[in-house]
Amino acid sequence: MPANPFLLAADNSPTLLPLLREHPALASQQDEHGYSLIHAAASYNHLDLLRALVQEFKVDVNLRDEDEETALFVVETVDAAKVLIEELGAELLSKGADGYTAHQKIAEEGDFPEVAEYLKLKEAECTRDLPNGANSEPAHQNHGLPPPPEGLSISVSTMTPAQDSEVEVDPEFRRRIQELAQRDDFDSEEGQAALRQLVQDAVADSNLTDRNVRSRQD
Repeated sequence: MPANPFLLAADNSPTLLPLLREHPALASQQDEHGYSLIHAAASYNHLDLLRALVQEFKVDVNLRDEDEETALFVVETVDAAKVLIEELGAELLSKGADGYTAHQKIAEEGDFPEVAEYLKLKEAECTRDLPNGANSEPAHQNHGLPPPPEGLSISVSTMTPAQDSEVEVDPEFRRRIQELAQRDDFDSEEGQAALRQLVQDAVADSNLTDRNVRSRQD
């Protein structure tokens, strides 16, 4: 009977790597539940095997099991988590089928508090580096509008249908801002300056209109 690679991985058997070199396809093999050698290596803290699977045999470090969980979800030591994240580039914020990240699941189970604390710190670093948090999207993707220039902010709020029907967007302003957003130099200092001027002009025109309306009403 041929050797079971999963048992060899659990035992960190010296016969496993020669077997994989002879049959490379086994390195990415998964059982009926999606369990893989990289899950086994991470769970049993076999760090050299982890590195070999990803670096030598090109196994996807984010390979998922039937619960959509990667090897990061089954680590039991900080060392294994560090190898996966800091050396092999495991995705820190990926979520399993239950909607939890590895940190959230390990913290909830409570068996490995040091691992949970390490993952919590790494998640905090990761989300801090993103523009608007973990679930942020690039500003230019929000509703198809370009990002505001530096020094200006946009406040978004809800409106009742009655209020919405009373708001009219100047077609000329819409056309000009769309043309500006399509310019190749939009993200440059010159493009942002043009956008800033356009917004300031629109605000000035709006204030002038408001004053004229109030004068007529008086």
